[in-house]
Amino acid sequence: MDAWERFLSGSAVPSDALRSLVDGSWQRCQRHNVDPDKSCAPPPVAESALASLCQRHSGLLQASAPVMACARDFLAETGTVMALADTSSTILTMEGDNPTMGSAESIHLLPGVSWSERICGTNAIGTALAVGQPVQIHSAEHYCAGIKRWTCSATVIRHPQDGEILGVVDVSGLSETYSRQSLALVVTTASRIESRLTLLEMERRYHLLEAALPHWAGGTDGVVLFDHRGYPIKANENAQAAIAALGADLDLAAPRRIPALALEGGGQALPAWLQSAWLQPVSRRGERLGTLMIVPLPRLGRARAAGPMRELAGEATVRSPRATETPAGFGGVVTADAGLREALRKASQLARSRVPVLLLGETGAGKEEFAQGLHKASPFSDGPYVALNCGGLSRELLASELFGYVDGAFTGARKGGLVGKIEAANGGTLFLDEIGEMPLDLQPHLLRVLEQGEIYRLGENVPRKVTFRLVAATHRDLRQEVAGGRFRMDFYYRVAVTSIRIPALRERGGDVRLLAAHFVELFRERHGLGPRWLSEPLLAALEVYAWPGNVRELRNVIESMLLMSESEVLGIEALPPELRAAGAEPADEHRTSLPAPAVRSIATGEAELIRSAISATRGNLTKAARELDIAKSTLYQKLRQYGLENEVKRERGR
Repeated sequence: MDAWERFLSGSAVPSDALRSLVDGSWQRCQRHNVDPDKSCAPPPVAESALASLCQRHSGLLQASAPVMACARDFLAETGTVMALADTSSTILTMEGDNPTMGSAESIHLLPGVSWSERICGTNAIGTALAVGQPVQIHSAEHYCAGIKRWTCSATVIRHPQDGEILGVVDVSGLSETYSRQSLALVVTTASRIESRLTLLEMERRYHLLEAALPHWAGGTDGVVLFDHRGYPIKANENAQAAIAALGADLDLAAPRRIPALALEGGGQALPAWLQSAWLQPVSRRGERLGTLMIVPLPRLGRARAAGPMRELAGEATVRSPRATETPAGFGGVVTADAGLREALRKASQLARSRVPVLLLGETGAGKEEFAQGLHKASPFSDGPYVALNCGGLSRELLASELFGYVDGAFTGARKGGLVGKIEAANGGTLFLDEIGEMPLDLQPHLLRVLEQGEIYRLGENVPRKVTFRLVAATHRDLRQEVAGGRFRMDFYYRVAVTSIRIPALRERGGDVRLLAAHFVELFRERHGLGPRWLSEPLLAALEVYAWPGNVRELRNVIESMLLMSESEVLGIEALPPELRAAGAEPADEHRTSLPAPAVRSIATGEAELIRSAISATRGNLTKAARELDIAKSTLYQKLRQYGLENEVKRERGR
């Protein structure tokens, strides 16, 4: 009190009389001409204005609702109340000890009242917002005389994505309720609210992606999806080029906010390159969730059209059809299918950036080839390419493979330690196959590496900086895994910034013959064989088979047939017995004595093949998956798809 009186009179205040936090706040109050004799805060705003404020901050209120509900119980009879305020220091809601709520009314510590430093002088709510950190203001440390019999503790609540201050949580009571633990309480409470905000934000983003999904089908325009705060969260393969053509840039690995696209943008102007006609609202059940930006590609269209004109003018050399059709870096992919060619085009477009890519496709469909192509076609192709399959490894082994470890980190650790796959991929590409199999508790550690660009080896306390491009692959539906609680939502959105679906071999009409010819030449040369051809009946048989193991299975079958046959022309007799049993052998009009084939579709052919494998292995799914040359997880998925679980039980009971 003596220091306060000296301060107001203009006399020198002893250097040890005030904490620097309080001294700085008093200086600000004096500059803002705050009345030190003020006895209370101003009256609350009208109910309609408070309702409007609460609607504007509905996300913060929703996240804090369970915490504030708890405050009714654990603050009862403590002589304290808990208040939640927005960034203008206006209290939105209060809970706590009922008698203290009555005392708080005398100084207008109420919902709808602003407790900023400019209005009410030094106080925990306003001062916490002014300094952006936890604050405890006790008794005479308050600037205004009418509030000096109170003690209060507060800290700011930050958005988990970028640290933006969203509000303040405060615990206040009369001076005799002072406790050091009050500050710890508000810090813990703010942390709980921020954790709830993270979950709600991920849920809202999930709904936004679902609502915007129809806009990702086809089209040549650049499409970018922005969340309710104006951050880009998803873009198609043309977006980066479209925006670059306008003199701007887009980097989803380190997204930059466009404030004018926030739903609470406050009428801010759009960037000069962005036209309002390109923007579309995205809503779900009447609620606005975000904004879709569709950027036309007139410049790119002219650039693409100019290519053939230059060739006609003699300015370019004639390229082979293979080089023209297959993008650079993806020469290992053999196809004539339009769907796979579109996937290749998308991959070639994405290869130029460091944005994480998620490859979706069945086992053996070619995800590894796409991952290598993304690396070879990237600007950092000189860096290392490191691959790791997350399936089939224990949690401990996967952790050491990913992060590495130091010497002596655990019993049995290799002397000198181990460089993990993430660190080994520094400056290049890390390919994580079957990422859907990654244990739930490891996912936040990899998420932190992706967010911070730092890695800790197991047993080490010093971070190592890493820069790499993540390519992940899975045969699972990760959105269903998220819904089932088997995959973290925040991790899903980080690894699935962009995705490419690789069609199964049975969906690629004509590619079986093309690939068969390719593999015949490949293995004929590799094994030093003479001329080899596949007969028309054999090719027809290969085409009717469902290929549950996709290109990998076809490759293995072709190699096996070439090694097992000494004839130049391989006929239908070269077909492996298991493929014949699965209906791969086509019907022959001259063999009328044979019954009509039971398989009448790709699905039934695949189901029959799985049924045969189950029977042959007496329900041993590990052996069955090995016989089918597919992952065990894929086999489980097929069992559910075709309703074969009971057959497994029946075979095991024989």
